[in-house]
Amino acid sequence: MTRLLALTLTLFLSLTLAAPTFAQQAEAPAIDRSATGGAPTLEDILARQRGEAIDHAERRANTGDPDSAAEMAAQLGTLGGASDPELWRALRFGTADVSVSNDGPAAGILVQDSGMAWLQFREGPLQTYGAYLLGGTLIALLVFYLLRGRVMIDGEKTGRTVLRFAFIERFAHWLMAGSFVLLGLTGLLVLFGRKVVIPLVGHEAFTPVAIGAKFIHNNVSWAFMVGLAMAFVFWVVHNLPSRHDVVWILRGGGLFGGGHPPAKKFNAGQKVIFWSVMILGGSISLSGLSLLFPFEIPMFAKTFALLNQVGVGEMVGYGPLPEALAPHTEMQLAQAWHAIVSFVLMAIIIAHIYIGSLGMEGAYDAMGSGQVEEQWAREHHSIWLDEVKAKEAEAPAGARATPAE
Repeated sequence: MTRLLALTLTLFLSLTLAAPTFAQQAEAPAIDRSATGGAPTLEDILARQRGEAIDHAERRANTGDPDSAAEMAAQLGTLGGASDPELWRALRFGTADVSVSNDGPAAGILVQDSGMAWLQFREGPLQTYGAYLLGGTLIALLVFYLLRGRVMIDGEKTGRTVLRFAFIERFAHWLMAGSFVLLGLTGLLVLFGRKVVIPLVGHEAFTPVAIGAKFIHNNVSWAFMVGLAMAFVFWVVHNLPSRHDVVWILRGGGLFGGGHPPAKKFNAGQKVIFWSVMILGGSISLSGLSLLFPFEIPMFAKTFALLNQVGVGEMVGYGPLPEALAPHTEMQLAQAWHAIVSFVLMAIIIAHIYIGSLGMEGAYDAMGSGQVEEQWAREHHSIWLDEVKAKEAEAPAGARATPAE
């Protein structure tokens, strides 16, 4: 399901931001430009705004005569027989002979026309649906709390605690969680700054805030990636699917059937959170690295090439995905993908924070002190508790469960 979501989002981004590419590759109807001498007509402009294919054959070839330019240079100046419009037309269609001193991957590209589509997506659907997702998640959790209330410990507390997470595990969790919260807040500040913050405080007040947010976002990202790697190493074995997960899901984690279903160290719901964080967090990290090192780690052209090998574009009726992308387009796709996946993961983490704090009695202790009430463990992770008890029976007396404070 996660792979399908990732594939769907990839296709959405590619088809949204690369729409001009598809339009230009499609068969386009001929347009009469005799009245404009081959220059764009109003019909050209309107068709382009609608994302329709446009026949550029006549304009593509109308870029001046180099031989004539050389002969006329003395009397017409440096441009010779080619005018400015012809020069820019040649740049637009990639036929100009451009010499650059910088050998960087983006140095030879003077015209790249997917920037406006990216900007419109960023300021339109991305902000709108991202806000809906986070706001809808908060409202859904509020409604659930009002209907269900806090999940309390049902049985009588024993006064004994069991070590659930060691210090190094809690360190990895809080390193990852704390950095993600900072990344989320600074990312939202940068994304919504122009529309939300600047109208409230003004450009001058927002400038140092934006600079600080960018600095924090770029540098705290390394802490998130380290915490992500540590959490994967510590818990991946405990988050592999098992037959107990089926029972947990069928009983809705205890909402149906009465009582909490038996579970090991992590139940099915926690496993969903774990793999969501690993997969989505890993994807965010990769796209973030691409943004931290502009033009150095292009990902989308290669990804589209792999998808084309299995015919994904044809399956959805759009034909082959573009495999030749300008470096700027790679950055635009990386930024859009980075933001989309971050919104999804933020919504998941908001639900996780709710369950781990307000939503369930005793849950916070697992990542707070690391010690949980034995009755809580019996109700939520009975199989794991039995395993712990079995090990305690074989261990020295000093290593057994300790009284709760």
